[in-house]
Amino acid sequence: MLNNIGLPGLLLIAVVVLVLFGRGKVSSLMGEVGKGITAFKKGVKDGAEEYDRAAEDAKKPIGQSPAEDATRAQAQTNEAMRDVTPHGTDRS
Repeated sequence: MLNNIGLPGLLLIAVVVLVLFGRGKVSSLMGEVGKGITAFKKGVKDGAEEYDRAAEDAKKPIGQSPAEDATRAQAQTNEAMRDVTPHGTDRS
């Protein structure tokens, strides 16, 4: 049934929709459709990035556990604090 709808049929449908709903309603509806498509594309992109991050985390060697990462981060923080802590200052 839908195979026989050509360009003239689509134009007729567009004119009927425009007459029934008005130009303002149709334009706001199309704006909402555009926002929906943009949100969908952003969601797909974010999902793909999350998947890639999870794949990279899965590729890490088994020896690198989160506890080891936390210990390494704490050591780096302590080293950085030693670099900025004043030594030999008299606070009297």
